[in-house]
Amino acid sequence: MGASYHQFCPVAKAMELLDERWTLLVVRELVSGSQRFNELRRGLPRMSPTLLSRRLHQLVRAGVVERHVDGNDVRYVPTQAGHELRPVVEALGAWGVRWIGELGDEDLDPKLLLWDMHRNVDHSAVPQGRTVVQFHFRDVPPALRDWWLVITGEEADVCDVDPGHGVTVTVTASLRGMVEVWRGDRSWPEALRGGAVTVSGPEALRRALPRWFMLSGFAAVPRPAPPA
Repeated sequence: MGASYHQFCPVAKAMELLDERWTLLVVRELVSGSQRFNELRRGLPRMSPTLLSRRLHQLVRAGVVERHVDGNDVRYVPTQAGHELRPVVEALGAWGVRWIGELGDEDLDPKLLLWDMHRNVDHSAVPQGRTVVQFHFRDVPPALRDWWLVITGEEADVCDVDPGHGVTVTVTASLRGMVEVWRGDRSWPEALRGGAVTVSGPEALRRALPRWFMLSGFAAVPRPAPPA
């Protein structure tokens, strides 16, 4: 637990655990379905492994998470207390979309974007067999420029090196443009018309691609009306 606020208010008592750096983002990943350490790291690419281990230990000690060990397989599973934090995370995210709209360049991360997208594939809309979507971000350093999403059956894998399969469609975009589509700040048609995102490949697949992804859960949050 963090330092005590020495207040009986339940908000203060909750924040003694939750307001330490990264803690709520670890909870975000846990309630989104990540259970293994490496999965959590992929959803928190800028968090050090040491700090992640420390935060998980704190959450286990607080009864928010249980650590399940089966041989070499270690999973971190939210308890009832952990699951009850889901609406808290969702409410914070919705508030952030509505009132903290500014994104700096340092906030844009292709690792996190692709990890989030792979969790929101609509497998019923994707063609049968193996589908490979290559993402080319034209405005990021070369080491982070190309990503592949390999979709087979009910599985989706994120690759940062060429997996060696034929590419079904290629998405070329500015990183900001793709993030804005994912967050719901602009629609797929708007991004495609404006050139922030382009899709190349067979026409039927190009047209179908936006339906392969269920957008971020925050995309549908209504934005505040602009000031008069």
